[in-house]
Amino acid sequence: MDLDIRTEEKNGQDILYVGGEVDAYTAPQLRESLKPLTEKDIPNVIVDLADVDYIDSTGLGIFIGALKSVNANEGSLKLIGLNARVKRLFSITGLDEVMDISEEREEAK
Repeated sequence: MDLDIRTEEKNGQDILYVGGEVDAYTAPQLRESLKPLTEKDIPNVIVDLADVDYIDSTGLGIFIGALKSVNANEGSLKLIGLNARVKRLFSITGLDEVMDISEEREEAK
């Protein structure tokens, strides 16, 4: 399955729109798009996952790496638009305790 990724800058924030399934095959594509955004000086990154139906452990690892990168660069990372299934995965793994996560897309505005 392919991963659809689009980046937009809005109000000083980099917004990464992701669609499809994030798994071992598509995770490298996500990493290539997300990594440069998290390495900026004081990055402010929002990842919109509203069109993501599935994330596996490889995908979770990408987000952990992104969080470490934004923290090292004194920035922020927010995940928005998670459906119930994806949100549950972050909950089960405890990542919802260390990451800024919201189901609402409107918060990116």
